[in-house]
Amino acid sequence: MVLVLQALMALFLSLPLPASAQPVVPAAASTVAQPPPAAVSATARRVYEAARAQLLQIRTLLKSQDSQASVGSGFLVSEDGHVLTNYHVISQLALEPERYRLRYASTDGQEGQLELLDFDVRRDLALLRVVAAKGAGPGLKNRAALGFRSPAQPLAKGDRIYSMGNPHDVAFAVVEGNYNGLVERSFDALIYYSGSLNAGMSGGPVLDEAGRVVGVNVSAMFFAQQMSFLVPGEYAQALLERSRHAKPITQPAWARLREQLLAYQEELSARFIAQPWQEPVLGSADRYRLPVPQELFMRCWGRGTPADAKGLDFQRSQCRMEHALFINGGLQTGYLSMSHEVYEGEKLGVLRFAKQYSASFRNERMGRDDKVRTAPFCKEEFVSREGLPLRAVICLRAYRKLPGLHDLSVLVTTVDASTQGALGRFNAAGLSFDNALKLSAHYLEGFGWTAKNKQQNSGGGAK
Repeated sequence: MVLVLQALMALFLSLPLPASAQPVVPAAASTVAQPPPAAVSATARRVYEAARAQLLQIRTLLKSQDSQASVGSGFLVSEDGHVLTNYHVISQLALEPERYRLRYASTDGQEGQLELLDFDVRRDLALLRVVAAKGAGPGLKNRAALGFRSPAQPLAKGDRIYSMGNPHDVAFAVVEGNYNGLVERSFDALIYYSGSLNAGMSGGPVLDEAGRVVGVNVSAMFFAQQMSFLVPGEYAQALLERSRHAKPITQPAWARLREQLLAYQEELSARFIAQPWQEPVLGSADRYRLPVPQELFMRCWGRGTPADAKGLDFQRSQCRMEHALFINGGLQTGYLSMSHEVYEGEKLGVLRFAKQYSASFRNERMGRDDKVRTAPFCKEEFVSREGLPLRAVICLRAYRKLPGLHDLSVLVTTVDASTQGALGRFNAAGLSFDNALKLSAHYLEGFGWTAKNKQQNSGGGAK
């Protein structure tokens, strides 16, 4: 903790101190059900019949009994019994292999054991292999496998594609839909699919009219509802090619998971920092410059009080990534979000504005000690950007089972005026300590005066 404190102090000390006049000093911070699928076409029936022998239901069971912990779908991708599915379908086995086991059931009634070879948490993919039972026949081995459509033959928007799986543990099914291109403003490539995916179909294949894999069913994006998305097939094929000869994973895979998350957050941080901040879009446009991100892989919304509202006037902007990385049932990570609020309190007067402005700062929560993360470790300082005095709080929470990864929260408020102010918050989940410092500095650098007010306010102070 001493090193953490020293690093946070160094970050704050790299910024100039604000002017002494600070009239306002806020208090301390402290499934929607899917509609039923439509009747399928003759083409859908043909594609399903050709692929049904390669479709599997994948169940995670407790080792000590046959109680089902989770259920999903998968599909054969080699005659050696390799099976692809989603990481989130088998995450319990990956992280607690001493408690769980995997079983498959095919469309023709065969059942057996599966072993985990590798996973790609970023793409929500996992590679399994059928375990041949002693004294039994070959099982699914030597059975024909599904092939992949080449990326050199891209689909066109509107092309019909066919999703397969076992929805709600009822029966194997095919859902017909359209390819609608890649999701816009997504950090990683995801296919937007017009068909309806239901629980239990996760990990199943999505095929073109020739029966080639174009994608893998995946559960909805982080904040999306009633929308279906697919992992492009090229990532599933890449996982198969690099790990088909891997040894089975028999120990908790936290170290492998940590390695993948560290690589992911390195790329996420670098790409985010490389983006210039947008021009101000809030009511701050005539006073404050705020760090509003480009909408390259984030989505932003805004709202505010009506023009004739009484009391405190505010405008709010909220931006976030819509996709997170699933780790287990209690943890999603690997995403960024931020919000900004601009306040105008001339109607309230100095004292009432100070009370409400302070309450907004104080009501922000930084998390608490729990089974997944430590309690937040925070550092608070007054700093200055271009002469604009700011009060900043930076908090880190460490992941208990993923050493070197943290959640970051940065809370910033302006303290330059008695009836005006801006409050900003930046959150990032799953960062290394170094990147947490870099992103904190990048966020703080986004604050300042607008060009209109930069010269007249360069000395700070009350206005």
